[in-house]
Amino acid sequence: MKNNTMHFTLQSEFWSRRYKENESPWDLGEVSPPLKEYFEGIEDQEMKILIPGAGAGYEAAWLHQNGFSNVYYMDFSQEAAEQFCKQNPSFPEKNVLVGDFFGEENSYDLIVEQTFFCAFEPSEENRCRYAEKAYQLLRSGGKLVGLWWNFPIEKDQIDPPYGGSLQEYISLFKPYFSSIRFFPCYNSHPSRQGKEYFAIMTKKQIHS
Repeated sequence: MKNNTMHFTLQSEFWSRRYKENESPWDLGEVSPPLKEYFEGIEDQEMKILIPGAGAGYEAAWLHQNGFSNVYYMDFSQEAAEQFCKQNPSFPEKNVLVGDFFGEENSYDLIVEQTFFCAFEPSEENRCRYAEKAYQLLRSGGKLVGLWWNFPIEKDQIDPPYGGSLQEYISLFKPYFSSIRFFPCYNSHPSRQGKEYFAIMTKKQIHS
């Protein structure tokens, strides 16, 4: 298990405590249906895939079990990563990253978004950092794919998940991605029906 030693101590302690106390209402108990359908359409099973904020890791486990050989699980929480390894002993330990997405330096073909973007404090600075970092980590032609909440952030909201608007999302990612497509999910998990967008976006080729 590789430990990314960037400055993530407070975040790690917060999320590890929530996992230890079983405070994970976002946990579906299975791979998210929209992501599963997308994964089933991928032909290149050797593509390098990063799943930040992977939590229980259902998506990482599904990909691994279905022949994808280059999947990387990442989470702030040591507790979450240890639980994932216990539940998935055949998953390569070297591909389990405990650390900060914003400190990651490797490159990937696909980044999968699943309840990570919504988990950190939703300042404009943080969200712009996410978009820029995803761009930096993706190889040429790489994709950012996943799920974003389609409800607004509540006034005085202090705990995740934090939502957003379609207009905000497109404005955020437009400087870094092309072919930005957000769709209302038709195949969400029952607990998330009508609450999420599925998005696919391709890394933009920015010429200096």
